[in-house]
Formats: sequence, C-alpha cells, structure tokens
Amino acid sequence: MSESAQANAPRWRRLPGERPRQILDAALEVFGERGLAAARLEDIARSAGVSKGTIYLYFPNKEALFCDMIREIPSRHIATVEAMITEGATAREQLREYLRYTWDYVRTPSFEILYRLILSELHHFPDLYEQFIEEVPMRSMRILGDIVKRGVASGEFRDIEPLAAGRMLHSVLFIHGVWAAKRARIPFMRDLSDNQVLDQLVDFCLHAIGQLPAPATSSVHT
Repeated sequence: MSESAQANAPRWRRLPGERPRQILDAALEVFGERGLAAARLEDIARSAGVSKGTIYLYFPNKEALFCDMIREIPSRHIATVEAMITEGATAREQLREYLRYTWDYVRTPSFEILYRLILSELHHFPDLYEQFIEEVPMRSMRILGDIVKRGVASGEFRDIEPLAAGRMLHSVLFIHGVWAAKRARIPFMRDLSDNQVLDQLVDFCLHAIGQLPAPATSSVHT
C-alpha cells in the first residue's frame, strides 16, 4: 500500500494492533460524556473509527468494555512510571521524578473523567472495585513504598514504614490533583498555578519523610 493510500485508510485498517487501545480511549470519552447507562456502543465505535462489530471482537458487551477501560487506562500510566524511574538515581531524585510525572498525569482531562466515573459508576461492580484498588492505587503505593524503602536504607529518609509512607504520599498528591481540577471553586487553590502546587507538594513530601534534624544539645555551664 502506498503512503498516501495508507494515510487515507480507516484507522482500524491502518493500525490493527492498536484497535483495543483506540476503543478504550473512545469509551472513556463517551462514558465520560454520557455515563454508563446512556452510552451506546455505536457511539463508542464511531469515536474510535471502527465498526460496532469490531468492538465485539475484543469486548463481549458494554459492561465488559467499561470494566476493562477502568483498569487499563490508569494502568498505562503506572507502567510508564515504573519504566521511567531512573536506575542508579538517589531515592530523593526518584521520588521527585515520580511526583512530577504523576502530577502531570492527574492534571490531564482523561484523569478527571476517569476519577468522575470511578466515583459515579464503580459501586455497580463490587468485584471490579477490589481489582481496581489492587491494580491501580495499591500498585502506585508499592512503587512509592519501594522508593521510600531505598531511601531509608541509604539514609536519605528517616526510619518510616515504607508502605504507610507510600499511602500518605499517594493520597496527598492525588487529592491535590482533584482540587486543582476545581480550583476556581476552591479558595486556597484559586491563585496557585499547577507548577506552584507541584513545587509545594515536592517540598512537603521530601520534608515529611526526610531525616529529622538532630536535637539541639544545650551546653552546661559549671
């Protein structure tokens, strides 16, 4: 096929290996606009540039597509974070990398849509809820916990339980992402740029788990 013919070919013919990802991304858009109940596979297929029948090659029904979307899309980010953590860097540097990259992710429109769907729809799928907790937030907390564990061993961080620290760091970062998405309605966020919030988060997190200063010794005069 010539380059011009390839460029004009439908997406599902040009990029067959990317069909599931295209469908999942389109599903996020349509579910985000209409919710699970009102969303139609026809609309998702149209947004993805595939036929409705193509969706059934990968997902047996709308609910299965929704469940895979909830698990797959955030898992892409986590896999990227795992791959980009610099080997040989200090734990402080790795924590900075994690916070900055994840902050960029939680400030994307796709994260905002996904978060809204998790709150509004996930209670319909109890088994999915447990899988999601294990595969997404718990996985993120373990990445952070591993960084903290290395920092404790190297003396960069104080002696703190790694997974507990990972849970706290994860929570602080993500709740600020949620607040930033609604900053016009939140007085203490309204005048802060994303970069300012990120700088505050990095500073807070590094100091929260950093080595505590040695207590001052008072001199005794005799």
